[in-house]
Amino acid sequence: RDSGGCDSAEAALRWCQVTGGPEPGRILVGVIEDHPVFRAAVIRLLHDSPDIELGVVADSVAHFAAGRQPPGGIVLLDVKRDLTAVATVAGMGHRVLVLSGPAEERDVADAMSAGARGYLAQEADGPEILRAIRTIVAGHSYVSPILAGFLLNSAGQQRAGPRIELSAQERRVLALVAAGERDADIAARMAISIRTVRSYLDRIRDKTGRRRRPELTRFAIEQGIAHRPP
Repeated sequence: RDSGGCDSAEAALRWCQVTGGPEPGRILVGVIEDHPVFRAAVIRLLHDSPDIELGVVADSVAHFAAGRQPPGGIVLLDVKRDLTAVATVAGMGHRVLVLSGPAEERDVADAMSAGARGYLAQEADGPEILRAIRTIVAGHSYVSPILAGFLLNSAGQQRAGPRIELSAQERRVLALVAAGERDADIAARMAISIRTVRSYLDRIRDKTGRRRRPELTRFAIEQGIAHRPP
């Protein structure tokens, strides 16, 4: 391909630069991964997918930033529990899909709160990585089934209590929070004011007893309000 993306062989060795956006109908996907073998495998997977355009490939957030990938695409990011990296890359206008090592329950919610749109377990295979990318492009969040599963299991006692009823608008706001959207982004997506968004959030907090965004994200995952794969 010759549309501004990185050549796969060269990109496997060092970071490279993207000078333009993807071809129409393709998804621009960058990679930040410091392990050369895993990085090469991910690059090969992306390069062989007809609907994906390989973007900036880097071994660090700093090198990724130097590559100047246009905003709006997706970045696969191995965070190693570095939530600053998630926030930094999301702040550049990219949709972050976390590739994790061993993860605990709080890691998922904290990463989503920091701006990630998806979270993949270490065990994720190629088809799941591609499924997560396409799910995020469709406007949803994605959490690996194994991670969503232990979140649901750990929530058993909470869900055994009285059912918490949220309105359709409250559920939509909560789903967008779980997808990493900020108040202003939610307002724009729903065509309402920021004040209205915050009013919905106040009601959700009152109903759920969850105050912080990571807690709300976890609640959304537990309740199936955040998008999860079937």
